Amino acid sequence: MKINLLPLSIVIFISFITSLFAQDEKDKGIFEEEKDGFYKNEILKGIEEFDQLEKEKKKEFRLDFSGMNLPKSKDEFKSYWFSDPISQGRTGTCWCFSTTSLFESEIYRLHKKQIKLSEMFTVYWEYVEKTKRFIKERGNSAFVQGSESNAVTRIWKMYGIVPLENYSGLLPEQKFHDHEIMFTEMKSYLQNVKTNHAWNEDEAIKVIKSILNHYMTEPPVEFYFEGKKYSPKEFLNYLQINTDDYVDILSYMQKPYYQQVEYEVPDNWWHSEIYYNVPLNTFTDALKNAVVNGYTVALGGDVSEAGYDPWNKVGIIPTFDIPSEFIDENARQFRFSNKTTTDDHGIHLVGFTEKDGDHWYLIKDSASGSRNKGDKGFYFYHEDYVKLKMMYFMVHKDAVENVLKKFKEQIE
Repeated sequence: MKINLLPLSIVIFISFITSLFAQDEKDKGIFEEEKDGFYKNEILKGIEEFDQLEKEKKKEFRLDFSGMNLPKSKDEFKSYWFSDPISQGRTGTCWCFSTTSLFESEIYRLHKKQIKLSEMFTVYWEYVEKTKRFIKERGNSAFVQGSESNAVTRIWKMYGIVPLENYSGLLPEQKFHDHEIMFTEMKSYLQNVKTNHAWNEDEAIKVIKSILNHYMTEPPVEFYFEGKKYSPKEFLNYLQINTDDYVDILSYMQKPYYQQVEYEVPDNWWHSEIYYNVPLNTFTDALKNAVVNGYTVALGGDVSEAGYDPWNKVGIIPTFDIPSEFIDENARQFRFSNKTTTDDHGIHLVGFTEKDGDHWYLIKDSASGSRNKGDKGFYFYHEDYVKLKMMYFMVHKDAVENVLKKFKEQIE
């Protein structure tokens, strides 16, 4: 008697394939009612607009974090010196808060000086430079609140920098930064310039400065620090920070690897082409090595995910999005290309830890969600979240010298 083994082999094969994709425990999602956090309870109240902006609460699909063994405190992490987290208020200036924080840590790492710098001094002059390019390009240039980390080094080279105590950008009695009305006025004015073809750069800058001065006050030309008078450029020299020592490491497939390329996002409004584009594994290894070896970095990427939660203070990738073993450059590029990964936030990575065999990063964050509970101004990112959703980082060149060496070899 003959036994037909073909159906049995098919069953065994299907069972084997199914087992490859099965996990003992899978993440699941739940619908949660939106909660009022730091943004509504503090920032909106502080600027007396809570009543006007009160909205009907909606439910969002989010990861169910119950039962997960997550980091609970920044004290679980090995971290390096950083200034205390502060709120960016109601502004789109995370790029400046995160990168300024990076340089404060760098000043301490290099010179052991603890100095709090002004974010709004940089933001003020960034708006002036945006205006210049808008006029030069006849309106074909993005005028937005956002920008990139290397905008900070560019502005510092042009205008210098000042301590926070000498320029806060806040009006008397103003508790939080609020640029909504200010930005609307500037954008409306420039749109009118475009409509009427009134391309007078001097006049446009004069008007933009008058708006900025009204809402942010005028930045200082000279100031005293520790009893000595400085200009902003002289103070940059005092800090002994060489802005050319800082590089931006990018990883995406739409541009060639091991070339300096443009990061093609709206916030790169001046089309900077100085990003060092590398394969994803090189990107994640370089980031991890930098942090383990004593450097902090400014990160830019996406924070609008089901596994990104201000109440659990974590950023993780749920298995219902993509299992960890399938996160690669294709998954990363796919999300960037279809715009589910966007360049919507800048943060400062200041530490790391190992937990249950996984690598976690300590994130200093100026956005309101980081202040809802627990350690105010912090998140905890799983390494998979960085791998899939963080697109670039800025760091001192010494931290990534092996990566930069390969770029040099490509040129030679």
